[in-house]
Amino acid sequence: MTMNAEELRQVLEQVHCGSMSVDQAFRQLTTPPSAELPFATLDLDRHGRCGFPEVILCAGKTPAWVEGVARRLIEAGQSCLATRVSDEQAAHLALVFPEAEQDRLARTFWLRVGPNTPPVGRVAVITAGTGDLPVAREALVTIQAMSVSADLIVDVGVAGLHRLLRQRERFESADAIVVAAGMDGALPSVVGGLVSCPVFAVPTSIGYGTAFGGLAALLTMLNSCSANVAVVNIDAGFKAGYLAALVARHTADS
Repeated sequence: MTMNAEELRQVLEQVHCGSMSVDQAFRQLTTPPSAELPFATLDLDRHGRCGFPEVILCAGKTPAWVEGVARRLIEAGQSCLATRVSDEQAAHLALVFPEAEQDRLARTFWLRVGPNTPPVGRVAVITAGTGDLPVAREALVTIQAMSVSADLIVDVGVAGLHRLLRQRERFESADAIVVAAGMDGALPSVVGGLVSCPVFAVPTSIGYGTAFGGLAALLTMLNSCSANVAVVNIDAGFKAGYLAALVARHTADS
């Protein structure tokens, strides 16, 4: 398994201070780069290459499959984040992993392995409306799982710009910002014009008929006149949160 010098040092320090047993360290250091399951092939080397373990997208998977992938990640000494967890999957996972954290609004499952790392950096997650909260919370959980501090600012869309400006101190010094908006999707451009950091825009599938399930918001965001706005897929809170957390972590390391 690929492991850089800093990651090896962290393992040795955890053994030295007693937060990790010798057996746990041995498993982590000797884990093969992938694991073959009857229904999945896990990339166990992703944490070493990319800084964060493989994430489970639960859509289309049975509860038993999700459990199997989670167990294999945990056995490898890696934390487990799962997104788009259905009610059925959530109930099953709560029984087999009662210690895990689940956010049913975000539809996420999070089970940390190892010590609780102090958060670094800072990301603001902003929603245009309350209806955008499920997508925003998916981003929020992702950011926090990546050990980055996150602040959630809700319902400050362009229909009442005074609401956004009142919260300006909470987001203008962030390392990165996630903005979730449906309807006309205009909020990311406004936020982008107020800050110097990257803004990751998430079009949501909130809106009336001509919103076309988020397509109208997506096109607005892609045509943003704010140069610091980048756009992810419709309802892709995880992707926006992941990118924002990477920016914050790299900023903290620099």
